[in-house]
Amino acid sequence: MIIIDGSYGEGGGQILRTSLTLASILGQPIRLINIRAKRKNPGLAAQHLTAVLKL
Repeated sequence: MIIIDGSYGEGGGQILRTSLTLASILGQPIRLINIRAKRKNPGLAAQHLTAVLKL
């Protein structure tokens, strides 16, 4: 399993989308921790969850 810390960099939804792409290409499961940690409203927003569910 690939573990990705979402608090690095800008820590927005792009890291989620990039991580999902990486997991799909490599055929490996991923675990995102601290997604959007530095944001005013941390955690997945509705549009982020939709991106995950569409896979």
